Amino acid sequence: MQSSASRSPRRWLFGLLVLLVIAALCWKFWPGSAASKEAAGQKAVAGHTGRSGGMRPGFGAASGPVPVRVAPAVKGDFPLYFKALGTVTALNTINVRSRVGGELVKIYFEEGQMVKAGDLLAEIDPRPYQNALLQAEGTLLQNQAQLKNAQVDVERYRGLYKEDSIAKQTLDTAEALVGQFQGTVKTNQAAVNDARLNLEFTRIRAPITGRVGLRQLDVGNLVAANDTTALAIITQTQPISVAFTLPENSLDTVLARYRSGARLPAEAWDRGDTKLQATGVLQSLDNQIDVTTGTLKFKARYENSDQSLFPNQFVNVRLLADTLKDVVLAPSAAIQFGTNGTFVYALDGDKKVKIRQLKVGASDGLNTVVTEGLAVGERVVLEGTDRLKDGSDVEVVNDSQDVPVTPTEHLQGKSATNAAEPATTDKAKKGGA
Repeated sequence: MQSSASRSPRRWLFGLLVLLVIAALCWKFWPGSAASKEAAGQKAVAGHTGRSGGMRPGFGAASGPVPVRVAPAVKGDFPLYFKALGTVTALNTINVRSRVGGELVKIYFEEGQMVKAGDLLAEIDPRPYQNALLQAEGTLLQNQAQLKNAQVDVERYRGLYKEDSIAKQTLDTAEALVGQFQGTVKTNQAAVNDARLNLEFTRIRAPITGRVGLRQLDVGNLVAANDTTALAIITQTQPISVAFTLPENSLDTVLARYRSGARLPAEAWDRGDTKLQATGVLQSLDNQIDVTTGTLKFKARYENSDQSLFPNQFVNVRLLADTLKDVVLAPSAAIQFGTNGTFVYALDGDKKVKIRQLKVGASDGLNTVVTEGLAVGERVVLEGTDRLKDGSDVEVVNDSQDVPVTPTEHLQGKSATNAAEPATTDKAKKGGA
């Protein structure tokens, strides 16, 4: 009896649990619940609509026309720039060393001073060289007197020989002695000139016009002739050069223009590529391509009248190789790349887009030259390309900022960058043919 009584409550509990599960399932799948969910969904959609009840323009719409921004293709002149990293190089660099030895007694320049060729820079103790000059001059005078005496003897012996008073050998000996003293006098004269030159070398002068660097030696130091330690370094900074390299696949245009005699402008910008420091011209090029890098070295010349360029400074060089006249220009942001090549989404009317296959040329990052496939005035899609396909319906949502910018206007604010290859922006890479 106890066993049957204990099982009865368990059965009741199990039955109650089954009823609760059945009730929950009925509530979940009851038609009224689905209707409430649909109503909730409609309220959520209505929350994204405007007062008119239509979808608000934006890139999150699930259906209907795709909102896009467009810009027209324009005609204009395209400056073809090549960009490279350059190093400022002094036109001449001189290590000023003493050509004679001695004590450094005077320094006449200030560190960082601009000097002219011939300016006095320093002085070595001249007294030993003054004494050497006096000694050489004394020896010269002594031998000149002996020469004069030998010449007088020769004249006397010639007269006596004519009178047949002396032997021919005596006259020959006297003439030979004159020749010997003449050679000695020339040697003495050379010694005098050498001593005078050494005395002049005690006054060290600037060999070129330029800027003096920091002083390497102080007054009181003993200086050796042609010492390894330079007294100072002078760099010629007016004019000044910038050395840079260009890849060999960019040489055709540059070399053709250079060989025609054209003066190619070369701009020097700072390390941040934000400030134009100087404008010069392409001056020279190397005679061979570096096989390790596949590049050719160039040099541009700058007047540097304001001393804005400093030797060994790194600058960004922009070489204007050519200017393409009256070409079709499309915004680089509209250029797409797919399996069939380069293309754009062009407006077909006002509500649809159509894929246009293009042939493109140089690009400056803002505009790209279109050589085939697009006409002036045709509008191309800038934004919204990731949801487009050929024939898609679109809604143009341009604002006042969508005015096309020509390369000339762009260069008024900042010069164009490398034009060797077409731009490949992140927006363009999202598209596909």
